[in-house]
Amino acid sequence: MHLSYPGRRRLHPALALLTATALAAGALTGCSSDDGPKDMVDAFLTGWRSGDLQKVGFVDPTGAKVPAADVAREIRELSGELAATPPALRRTGDPTVTKGTATATVAVEWTLPGDTRWAYERPVRLTRGRDDRWQVIWEPAVVQEQLTRGDRLGLRRDTGKRAAVLDAAGQPVVAPRPVVRVGVQPNEVTDIRRLSRQLDSAFRAIRPALVPAVDLSDLPKRVAEAEPGAFVEVVTLRRDAYLQIKPRIYPLSGTKFRDDTLDLAPTREFARAVLGTVDPAQADDLAKFPDRYVAGDLVGHGGLQGRHDERLRGVPGLAVIVQRPGEDGKLVPTGDEVFRREPQPGQPVKTTLDVAVQNAADSALRPEKRRSALVAVRVSDGAVLAAANGPGPAGENLAFTAQVPPGSTFKMVSALGLLDRGAVTPDAPVDCPKLLPVEGRSFKNSDDFALGRVPFRTDFAKSCNTAFAALAPQLGADGLAVTGRALGLEGQWDVGLDAFTGKVSANGGGTEQAAAAIGQGTTVVSPVAMAGATAAVARGRFVQPKLVLDPAPAKPAASGPELKAESVTALRAMMREVVTAGTATALADVPGDPVNGKTGTAEYDNNPKNTHAWFVGWQGDVAFAVFVEKGGASTDTAVPIVERFLRALPR
Repeated sequence: MHLSYPGRRRLHPALALLTATALAAGALTGCSSDDGPKDMVDAFLTGWRSGDLQKVGFVDPTGAKVPAADVAREIRELSGELAATPPALRRTGDPTVTKGTATATVAVEWTLPGDTRWAYERPVRLTRGRDDRWQVIWEPAVVQEQLTRGDRLGLRRDTGKRAAVLDAAGQPVVAPRPVVRVGVQPNEVTDIRRLSRQLDSAFRAIRPALVPAVDLSDLPKRVAEAEPGAFVEVVTLRRDAYLQIKPRIYPLSGTKFRDDTLDLAPTREFARAVLGTVDPAQADDLAKFPDRYVAGDLVGHGGLQGRHDERLRGVPGLAVIVQRPGEDGKLVPTGDEVFRREPQPGQPVKTTLDVAVQNAADSALRPEKRRSALVAVRVSDGAVLAAANGPGPAGENLAFTAQVPPGSTFKMVSALGLLDRGAVTPDAPVDCPKLLPVEGRSFKNSDDFALGRVPFRTDFAKSCNTAFAALAPQLGADGLAVTGRALGLEGQWDVGLDAFTGKVSANGGGTEQAAAAIGQGTTVVSPVAMAGATAAVARGRFVQPKLVLDPAPAKPAASGPELKAESVTALRAMMREVVTAGTATALADVPGDPVNGKTGTAEYDNNPKNTHAWFVGWQGDVAFAVFVEKGGASTDTAVPIVERFLRALPR
């Protein structure tokens, strides 16, 4: 039976189906209306990071539609220098819905250079359009509250104060020191080419240690291109260097002088290779550490400045600033700073360097034209008081890293080994012939001298090669290496800089053993290694030399065993005789405590005329090693350096 209702018509089946579908859709829309703003916010956050916002609808605060592509472009522009690393984004909860509007809170977290995190929250507002779809209300403040249209986020690094390398007294080695800037004023120069020649002559007349190389080839061009009243700088001189040269350059027509202050070491040459330099970041610095340095940063190169650069430079500060394009299109800061990480100052590096001893070492090497080095170590505790390097490539630390034969200075090691084994005593007679054949090779003495049969201590004092070559078999195959290790050679040192601790010949044939006993053959050492070994003889046991106190060395070498008292006492007396009656009598009248030592001349190829010069020794609490590359006879080169050094030490 069918019932009918007045005034109501039956729907056509197809129309009924369409109506039902529409009602169902309306029911679904109604059920998901609370989820609409949440889904739209999530889509917006996904699109913000990816740069594709096509799934998101936008209106501006007036309700006008905004194309999604325009919003994506504006987000990139607003992000400015941060655009390459979009922030992490997440909704912190469900949106709050009030009638036709909704508000969601979004957490924004940027990763800035140096793994710095910048996090904040922003509200994202939405409105429901006439089609019942939710749309994001777009405005620049969605990205960051202080941004307006046209703004750009920028980064500014604030470099922290670089810490100092400290001397043994805890004072900065590099400190503000007076300088004079030498320049010329174009409108007062009458003949620029003549003036250039006069300046060049004056600069060449002063010691290179005081004045850096000055290239004046482009001075005429620079003067010609400068304003008439400009100050065209020629060179900056330490004040003491300027005072030496002042009489020659002050009267010259057109010269001008300005007093200033710069952070400098006590002298231009002061432990240069050990300290290293601090310079603007170079191309290879920026390429190797793109996350650490930017153009304009000061970077330590070589020496302690390079080794401990991160500690000394500290952590740069970082600020996120707001910028706007200026009239020329270039971005200029608005003055708004929206985030800041304060810079952390660097931490100092404390060393054992003694200013007076280092100055004495530098001045002792100053007249030497050849590559050379001098290392001084305090006997009582192993502190490196000075490490000086003569002429050579910039930054080359020959004092620590040379690998050269020690020559007759190694007779100190050979003699100790022989004394330890009871193979000889200081007064035992040992032949010193002019020549000694060993397995087909002839060993001879300097200038072919012969002493005949004399006490062993005389062979040592006069540096008789043939006597030591004849005694070499008494040391055994590895006896020389064993004794060397007792003095710290070949050890794993942690000094604070790279240091070569030597390689001592072992297990060689008869010829090699004879050569090794006089510091030739395959044995190679560095000045710091020989200074450490000499200090061990003076002290009676090896203590690793140390240069850096803070940060403390991570793995310093363990101290060696006590040396045999009878042997080391005899060796000290023999090293004193080198000065009183041997090859270093030039040091006999040096003021202060008695000097003990050993000269050394080391062949570095198959030509006996090609030799390095050495001297190792100690006076009071200061042990030292001097090396001169291709220096010839040690009495002519190394010994005079030692004399200058000892006479310059404070008393």
